[in-house]
Amino acid sequence: MADIKAPVFPESVADGTIVEWHVTEGQQVNRDDLLAEIETDKVVLEVVAPDDGVLTKIVKQVDDTVLSDELIAQFEAGASAEEAPAVDPDQPAAPVQTKQAADGGEPVQATDKKGEADHKDQSPAVRKAAKESGVDPKEVEGSGRGGRVTKTDMANPTLKSDSSIKSDSGRPVAESMGERTEKRVPMTRLRKRVAERLLSASQDTAMLTTFNEVNMKPLMDMRAKYKEKFEKRHGVRLGFMSLFVKAATEALKRFPAVNASLDGDDIVYHGFYDIGVAVSSDRGLVVPVLRDTDRMSMADVESTIREFGGKAQQGKLGLEDMTGGTFTISNGGVFGSLMSTPILNPPQTAILGMHAINDRPMAVDGKVEILPMMYLALSYDHRMIDGKEAVQFLVTIKELVEDPAMLLLDL
Repeated sequence: MADIKAPVFPESVADGTIVEWHVTEGQQVNRDDLLAEIETDKVVLEVVAPDDGVLTKIVKQVDDTVLSDELIAQFEAGASAEEAPAVDPDQPAAPVQTKQAADGGEPVQATDKKGEADHKDQSPAVRKAAKESGVDPKEVEGSGRGGRVTKTDMANPTLKSDSSIKSDSGRPVAESMGERTEKRVPMTRLRKRVAERLLSASQDTAMLTTFNEVNMKPLMDMRAKYKEKFEKRHGVRLGFMSLFVKAATEALKRFPAVNASLDGDDIVYHGFYDIGVAVSSDRGLVVPVLRDTDRMSMADVESTIREFGGKAQQGKLGLEDMTGGTFTISNGGVFGSLMSTPILNPPQTAILGMHAINDRPMAVDGKVEILPMMYLALSYDHRMIDGKEAVQFLVTIKELVEDPAMLLLDL
């Protein structure tokens, strides 16, 4: 019998939460099969099978808090499912809920036979929808044969008239009020950590934002001219982000204070350029980091950003993808944002916000022209960066984007 333990967390991560078991007790698995996912305040970590065998016992259930290298399950290598105790394959990984004893003592197991039977009748799709929505299928009116709840029922649930749906913690998460319902779900660790960092940034820094606008026509013309050749040569599409990353890298070289960070009373000037790119995912905002952007080609930037985006949507970003970073770029324009004030990503001292590209009338050589314009925003910590440096930094990015040839000619 072997122990399955939580991964060893880095020093910056205190603990994690079991968010999902992908196998059940008694289930046979192959080496490297995914067993469970543990969410920390930064990333979701995977626990895989160490060998071919059977998961014999789940020690830590979904929503349990686990420490670094803590026992979460037991595993028997080389065993087969026939040799293991009989377990219903349709049962969820944590089939038995607990409730607090009336006298406030140790939790006792619930033994509702009907509840167990209901759970056995639920398809994997229904159980997945229940986990994502926080709605208990037992409290939903089923449209399938014999009142069975279907995936469609979970997508637009009609609650039973006497239902008061509870979360695993016992708190109401949804209540039937005719056609008006409310849902209460616990905040994920990642979401809580993002909230803490954003609140800390707004309270603990002297944050100020400066704005400018950039004419995107030269960059759009260049992209239209070379995008097919670029994609054919490098196997990745040419986007706008790569040029902004390269322009920001050049501007950081000229204004080292923007690439610095604060450590207590010390200013740390970084001799490298690691730019974080804010990415939205189902679990919350994450900022994977492009390393040594001064050494990366535009194709490298585009392919790495694409890779990060895919990993973020799948919850596959690792700690090594998200640690460090000397500067951050956030592109709210992909969601249609016209203008915003991005919040700092401590301990960094500045963040660049990109926005939507809109056609606007502009004065050019005494004439009015319709041009594709984008607002840029630079939020910075005024304790570290003076207004003059911040404005000049943003103007440098504007000039490089409006004349991309300057980057190639090192002007």
